[in-house]
Amino acid sequence: MDRLLDPDLFRLLSEPTRVKLLSCLIKCGRPCSVTEIAECCSIDFSVVSRHLSSMAKLGVLDATKEGRTVWYEARTSEIAERFRAIADSIDQWKSQSCCNGAGRVCE
Repeated sequence: MDRLLDPDLFRLLSEPTRVKLLSCLIKCGRPCSVTEIAECCSIDFSVVSRHLSSMAKLGVLDATKEGRTVWYEARTSEIAERFRAIADSIDQWKSQSCCNGAGRVCE
């Protein structure tokens, strides 16, 4: 469970602009340039570029550079797999008691 609850992923998803960009890319279903995404989401180009770069470093997006254009695509299968693993782990742990009788939660 602890391994699956990646703080970096949750930090990424706690920022509304990044969530909006990720949603836009998932719905688009194809690689998009920074310019396309900025126009689609009505967000300043430099802000979009910075956020997409950090999301690619975390592995949520694929980035492919062609000349001066960077194309970003949501890694939908990997994202779904991560959330599915978290949900499965929650289902597994919810049926187990994790207190040692002294009120302390096990690790």
